[in-house]
Amino acid sequence: MAHVQSLDPSASPLDFYGWELRRRREAVGLKQGQLGEIIFCTGSLIGQIETTKKVPTRDFSERVDAALGTDGVFSRLVGLVLRSQLPTWFQAYADMEARATYISTYQAQLVYGLLQTEEYARALFSLDHPDRVDELVAARLERQRILHSDRSLALWVILSEAVLRQEVGGRDVMREQLARLLDFRHNPWVQIQVLPFSIGQHTGMLGSFNLLRFEDDPDLFYVDGYDQGHMTANPQVIKERSVGYARLQATALSPEDSATLIARVMEERYGNQP
Repeated sequence: MAHVQSLDPSASPLDFYGWELRRRREAVGLKQGQLGEIIFCTGSLIGQIETTKKVPTRDFSERVDAALGTDGVFSRLVGLVLRSQLPTWFQAYADMEARATYISTYQAQLVYGLLQTEEYARALFSLDHPDRVDELVAARLERQRILHSDRSLALWVILSEAVLRQEVGGRDVMREQLARLLDFRHNPWVQIQVLPFSIGQHTGMLGSFNLLRFEDDPDLFYVDGYDQGHMTANPQVIKERSVGYARLQATALSPEDSATLIARVMEERYGNQP
């Protein structure tokens, strides 16, 4: 097992977090088990986080701040730690996403990451990253904090009907996920539309994509890849995809009719069947 003394706190946000947690804990004369008792976890977990074997969560960090009287130090650090758990190629997009004032996204297969439930995200990550599920789920939930920030991000989401019907994680997980989508019905800053199968061909058939707008920076277009993403501010691309997105909005069901379809699929496909 690695020892905190051998960690280089400048190596990564996670190394610094573990090093600082050990330093602050020892400064107040607490053993790992004693701190664990105060914040309702095991001393083993404290040790694993101090030696970077485990990634801390925001809840853990807030409890540590309260226990050690560190004035929000770990609550601030954990954002950097969780951001560092994202794939390197995705971090640039996550940084821009956190700064955007308006996001438009079309999703052909999956619920958009900012709207995913913890269990839905866990089911997705367990396929390709079974050894890092907890870290990746925590990082995804951390991204979702921008929906509850003071700057009122506007988010417009268009989902293919396939997203509703593609079962991820089992019926209970899907029912909870569709219920989460319905929770946004009364949120004026989040609009969700469903693109039904019945419309036939449409401008989103080449795949999912996102458009980001900012107060002072050029718009960005982003498309996910299997092992990397592509992001560009090319004006021609922005123009073409913006027009394409407007056509998707015009073709999709209204937010009200979309909520009706989501509720129907939730009951008919994932309801409590005998």
